Amino acid sequence: MFGDRWSLLIIRDLMVRGLRTFKEFLQSGEGIASNILSNRLERLEAMGIVATEADQSDGRKVIYQLTEKGIDLAPVMLELLIWGARHEPTGASCAAIEHMEKNREQVLADAKRRWRERDRTPLLPKFQDPAEPRRVDHGKRGHA
Repeated sequence: MFGDRWSLLIIRDLMVRGLRTFKEFLQSGEGIASNILSNRLERLEAMGIVATEADQSDGRKVIYQLTEKGIDLAPVMLELLIWGARHEPTGASCAAIEHMEKNREQVLADAKRRWRERDRTPLLPKFQDPAEPRRVDHGKRGHA
């Protein structure tokens, strides 16, 4: 089901960053090719993890959202985000990662509330622009 990094990044972006449109995914800074993005979105929809609907303000645009099956991945995604920040430099701030690590239940409840209410407010502040040099290093052993 999740044999490639793109599917997990799409789920992360829906859940954590508030992205909803094909264009937003393309411009997310990950560098995914449009044909790969299209394929992964179709596969996630076929698996029942992502659903689509027409944008109310522009019927030509498709809005992607997690299904209940998709939002049930929130605990796994949270742990992957925390683990990744411990071992690799990320665009997320140390304070945001520390908050998620110390308040797992609250973060998960907030993610599910935002999903139910279709609240697009990101769980994490906007990641650092990928064109800028990465300065954030959360360290191998966690946060100070």
